[in-house]
Amino acid sequence: MASAPSRSTPWWRDAVCYQIYVRSFADADGDGVGDLRGITAHLDYLERLNVDALWLTPFYTSPQADHGYDVADYRDVDPLFGTLADFDEMLAGAHARDLRVIVDLVPNHTSSAHPWFVAALADGPDSTARKRYLFRDGRGPDGAEPPNNWQSVFGGPAWTRVPDPSTGSGHRGQWYLHLFDPEQPDLNWDDPDVGDEFESVLRFWLDRGVDGFRVDVAHGLFKETGMPDVRGGAGTGPTLDDTMSQWDRPYWDQPGVHDVYRRWRQVLDSYPGDRMMIGEAWVGSPESMAQYVRADEMNQVFNFHWLSTPFSAPALRDVIAETYAAVGPVGATPTWVLSNHDVVRTVTHYGGGDLGLARAKASMLAMLALPGSAYVYQGEELGLPQVDVAPADRQDPTWLRGGGVGRDGCRVPLPWSGQAPPFGFSPDSPQPVRTWLPQPGWFRDYTVEHESHDPFSTLSFMRYAIARRRGLVDRLSHELEMLDRGDDVVAFRRAGVDGAPGLVCVVNCGTVDVPVDDLGTAVVLSSALAEGTGQLLPDSAAWFLS
Repeated sequence: MASAPSRSTPWWRDAVCYQIYVRSFADADGDGVGDLRGITAHLDYLERLNVDALWLTPFYTSPQADHGYDVADYRDVDPLFGTLADFDEMLAGAHARDLRVIVDLVPNHTSSAHPWFVAALADGPDSTARKRYLFRDGRGPDGAEPPNNWQSVFGGPAWTRVPDPSTGSGHRGQWYLHLFDPEQPDLNWDDPDVGDEFESVLRFWLDRGVDGFRVDVAHGLFKETGMPDVRGGAGTGPTLDDTMSQWDRPYWDQPGVHDVYRRWRQVLDSYPGDRMMIGEAWVGSPESMAQYVRADEMNQVFNFHWLSTPFSAPALRDVIAETYAAVGPVGATPTWVLSNHDVVRTVTHYGGGDLGLARAKASMLAMLALPGSAYVYQGEELGLPQVDVAPADRQDPTWLRGGGVGRDGCRVPLPWSGQAPPFGFSPDSPQPVRTWLPQPGWFRDYTVEHESHDPFSTLSFMRYAIARRRGLVDRLSHELEMLDRGDDVVAFRRAGVDGAPGLVCVVNCGTVDVPVDDLGTAVVLSSALAEGTGQLLPDSAAWFLS
């Protein structure tokens, strides 16, 4: 199957990509869980949103211990989400609308139900099957203690002991590493079988026509030689809430990962249509991030330093400057992201309520104005805040293993229409469908149906902003000039090319109005510009042609 048509410049360089958390986007079969046919049914909505590409979270065969990030078969669709035929139909429909499709790839670990791991348990120590994973003998008398003090990202030990297949005893076997859930055993990327298998997986999906891959835990494939203890003690482990402060662990960002991505890049470049990959790499600095986007490695890497920055002009200016200083020497363009399925929703991150929404819209305008690509998480276009999921309803293994509240609050199924759950997420039925995570009643004010009829809604704002970006992006330089408009203001200019006007973006992070009437000849878009006064209100942003 052919991929979508290519453009004169790589399509991903300036793309707006929309992340679909498949379980929570739209449910076509009425089981309360999103699926591939649900995506197909809403492709017109995504086209009208004016995005360029879709990123789908894992839909592969999986026991769903981590909602799809525990893969048992990388070459098939889990029945929960549909079939390969459903995938092909969705892909064809997306391409017919000039929407690219990026699929998630999970190379750090498999499911414990993967045939390789099942064989590893059965075959025992020193077997070919076990060498594909990170099995080790334990420490202490009779190997009863884990091989080191590493902790799982989801909470608790990162090691689980298995029975010795020669005796059937559950107390005398080896231990295997799982940086996440015990049902997600880490692969051993020093074993050549692993590299060959993932090249084959890449080709399987490229041959079907996918346009790219988002690489999960891209910084975690290799572990430090000897797998030493975490220095200073393991503590409680690097939970999802403090990943950025735990980047210096001996299982993150090891040099060997770069050889893997060089190999994958050669595969991608052998296909037509500017196929690409973007990495989820939680690393300690923009400089470390830039190593993943050298000319022969990944095309993009998520800029999590932008996502985690507070709504502060000095902080935002620093992230922009540091990002450019890092990617410039390797010839890459930046990638910006405000939210995803692993973090608190942007509106809540910025304080919640009207204040959080105002800041979220201002940050979105800044992100869309910056050179490079932008990633939008489903529901951001509706201004959805985080949902406080009741403890009894939480399903995230982070919560279940004691690693924190977890990520369920940003994963609640989207509200499409109506006044009560399931808000159009699932088909109409005599008995309302209970979605896999319950939707709050206040979702009625955030449905696509409700916001589509309101010209001042967040959805209307986002549709217009992304459309204006699409009309401007090919006429703007990738060079960025920072402007000095005061301590509480972020302002920058992108020059026009071939005689086109440039674009100025101003973000007011302060508490007083900021004069902007001298910045350009025309206001393109604003989240809160005081009409007729030439003043930009606090917690808002605006674009000007200049």
